[in-house]
Amino acid sequence: MGKSKARESKATECLFSEEHVQQIKANYQEWFHNSLRDTDRETEGKYFTHSGIPVKLIYTPADVEQINYTDDIGFSGHPPYVRGVYPNMYRGRLFTVRQLAGLGAPEDCNERVCYLLDHGATGISILFDLPTVRGYNSDDPEAEGNVGACGAAVDSIWDIDAFFKDIDLGTASTNIVTHLPSTSLVIPAMYFAVAEHRGTPLTDVAGTCQNDFIMETCVGSAPEILPPKASFRMQCDVIEWVCKNVPRWNPVSYNGYNLREAGTNAIGEVAVAIANAIATAEELIKRGMKIDDFAPRMSFFWDLHNDFFEEIAKCRASRKVWYKIMKERFGAKKAKSMLMRFHVQTAGVTLPATEPLNNVARSTLQGMAAVLGGCQSLHIDSYDEAYSAPTEEAALISLRTQQIIQAETGVCSTVDPLAGSYYVEHLTDEMCKRIFDYIQKIEDMGGLVKAVEDGWLHREISNYNLESQKKIESGEIKIVGVNFQASKESETAPIEVFEYPETFTRQKAKLDKLRKERSAQKVKESLEILKDKCHSEENLMPHCLEAVKNLVTLGEIEEVFREEFGLWAFPLL
Repeated sequence: MGKSKARESKATECLFSEEHVQQIKANYQEWFHNSLRDTDRETEGKYFTHSGIPVKLIYTPADVEQINYTDDIGFSGHPPYVRGVYPNMYRGRLFTVRQLAGLGAPEDCNERVCYLLDHGATGISILFDLPTVRGYNSDDPEAEGNVGACGAAVDSIWDIDAFFKDIDLGTASTNIVTHLPSTSLVIPAMYFAVAEHRGTPLTDVAGTCQNDFIMETCVGSAPEILPPKASFRMQCDVIEWVCKNVPRWNPVSYNGYNLREAGTNAIGEVAVAIANAIATAEELIKRGMKIDDFAPRMSFFWDLHNDFFEEIAKCRASRKVWYKIMKERFGAKKAKSMLMRFHVQTAGVTLPATEPLNNVARSTLQGMAAVLGGCQSLHIDSYDEAYSAPTEEAALISLRTQQIIQAETGVCSTVDPLAGSYYVEHLTDEMCKRIFDYIQKIEDMGGLVKAVEDGWLHREISNYNLESQKKIESGEIKIVGVNFQASKESETAPIEVFEYPETFTRQKAKLDKLRKERSAQKVKESLEILKDKCHSEENLMPHCLEAVKNLVTLGEIEEVFREEFGLWAFPLL
């Protein structure tokens, strides 16, 4: 086909004819100059999305004239998957209502999980306290004051068994929020060992673990941090082993969420997560795996912020970017390899302590954007996010908010209802371009691991936070009740705040009992083997699995990692 005929073919597939677009452009100029006031025209170029994309006063077909429906938008369940990963989307299966549960001891958390399931939650998402997330036993001096706060304490396989008392691990879909690859080697291993002990084959076990080296090396803080290369190796070990042994488990959820909460915009959130997935794919291919062996089990985790339309466009664009990378760069053959499946949590960082009941409105709008963006599962933050773990009342309101979106609003009745909006399609297209550009910037630095080692991502986070804080203090970013229409402190009605149950004493007693009852010889042998394997190219997951079966604790395994891989400090900014 000649170039002229190719252009003609492309033009006939665009949403609007060239003649029609030219007429609209002429009409727009007449409207702009004759219908708007001078003050209206002066606003052009002064409005932007949260990520800095210019926002026009009005959008027309001229703003999407280059878009080809088949190539750029398509149908749900078909390339490029902009409109959703499944043909029937929520008519076939509603998004999973996956509320977080994490507080106190595992026994306390089991009660909250059962409460949520009894009230209609369709997925379990378990959150751990900071000592557990960072790999310390509850009786370690580093854990003092934090045991059972902001999540549940888990020290051994006994705790995972207690966490899931009376819950069938063969039918439950569990999201284990392990954050770090090092703890993703251990806590999911405990979960798998408990399932096997109860007679549930690993082929029946379904769920997700987070397992993102960015959480170890860039987001959050800890007394001791593993080096980026070691953490990335562990991330890949988990993915490799799980894909070969637990086929219904998602061994990674690339965590754009926590990066966004730490400090980045929607473009950086998606781009960094996908850059991580690219680096993972390259490493696993080096290990002898094929892209279609593991890509279908990769999943992502997005943060839905306040910029309603940009967040919807982000969700739509991320699917297209992932499809193109899997198809064009890695040559994936399976359709499932090209599907970007993602979980969404609403933005905790947007929920202030001032006038906390306003946060119900914020989280509801963010949750609605997630659904309009085609999420696979959703957690809506509770209004008391800034204070503590949610009370039962606050957790129930969040759960009911999801159920109201599903049952009462009608937004699940049709696929991608905002498709065809000139603004949304323009934003989606622009987000795609900017995400690709950001990924290329990371690639030009030598990939994400190198970008982290050099401190580039840390500087990106720091600079973003500085600029955002300036905008909040100047009032450019408005927070109702805080810096806009601010109320007097006395006008904020008090709310019930969740009080964490005493946890340290109970966890210490369990650890003391475990150390007396286990085989010291088996513990020693397990740890010696693990130390040796840290210096080999062998996958660490099977050795962690064997260790937890021998009642080796989380803290003991993590201490091996710290000793054998050494420690790393954040680069100076």
